[in-house]
Amino acid sequence: MSGDLEAKSCGYTHISVQKFCYEWTISNFSFCMDGIRENVTSPRFSLEASEEMQWCLRIFPNGVDEESKNYLSVYLGLLSCPKSPVWAKVQFWIINAQGEKYLLTKMSNVLRFLLNQYWGYKKFILRDFLLSHRHRLLPEDQFTLCCKVSIVERSFSMHGDNMRPAIKDPRQMLVNDIGELWENSLFTDCSLVVAGQEFRSHKAILAACSPVFRAMFEHEMLESLTNRIEIHDIHLQVFKEMMAFIYTGKAPHLHSRSMATGLLAAADKYDLQGLKGMCEDALCRNLSVKNAVPTLILADLHKTEHLKTRAMDFIILHASEVSDNVGWKSMVESHPHLVEEAFYSLSSIQCPGFEPSLEC
Repeated sequence: MSGDLEAKSCGYTHISVQKFCYEWTISNFSFCMDGIRENVTSPRFSLEASEEMQWCLRIFPNGVDEESKNYLSVYLGLLSCPKSPVWAKVQFWIINAQGEKYLLTKMSNVLRFLLNQYWGYKKFILRDFLLSHRHRLLPEDQFTLCCKVSIVERSFSMHGDNMRPAIKDPRQMLVNDIGELWENSLFTDCSLVVAGQEFRSHKAILAACSPVFRAMFEHEMLESLTNRIEIHDIHLQVFKEMMAFIYTGKAPHLHSRSMATGLLAAADKYDLQGLKGMCEDALCRNLSVKNAVPTLILADLHKTEHLKTRAMDFIILHASEVSDNVGWKSMVESHPHLVEEAFYSLSSIQCPGFEPSLEC
């Protein structure tokens, strides 16, 4: 034996990557496809931790050149940043009528973004295919495009002796852990029955989030004695979304108008104020001539003043189009007090250039 000793060392290099998703909904999208505008650009957006770095999405309904004229083109652009270039990976997809991801595309290479530079797909989806499947891909004439950006921020290296495991966000860990209790029905002590299906839950979590559930368990009601609650007036998918909010604080399918309206009613019934506010914001962002009247009626029914004001402002701004709609004529008979409010608001406008804000 030679007696030689083998020296061993190790090191660690960490590349920091920030990821975020942006969802952009365009209403009355068929007007874009008719060639009214060459392109449409989204509002600016940024990662909360890096607000100085701002991005936008841009679509070209008729392509960007002769080769892509039969396609919808999509791009991500870097509008501002403290230091360029920015290195990032990008994914695009469409949200369909069921709230599912469709046409998920991923640019495999890390892209080098300079200021005011755009990267994307000039042949993202065929125009004819999009229009022939409008019931699935353009529900209520809305086009929803999502983009996931993974930004390379920095890297650092250290000797193996100094390596420590990354510290996870304790708040996110708590959300994940509580969500797992619901997903896997762990340590449950009550049942919720919806559409003939039974779901196991936790009285403490329900009571902490909802004063209505708390009252059921605090008093000698049937639900308190049997630890069983039957829910008859909530659609199954809306119920699942409500429970996801109760356990995680998230409602991932609010981009669907039918989900947002059903969830608003459920949030009002169980006094989930945070969820109610999220539903209001989602419905505000998707106001249209077609849905403004039912949105106003919904807001009045559930006493959501913020949504009611925005719907009323929209109706006043588009009075001639809305008044020709079947929904308006129906509201004249079924909710005359709302028609009276609308006329009062319209008559109180003195300035001919008045345009109410549609921001939420």
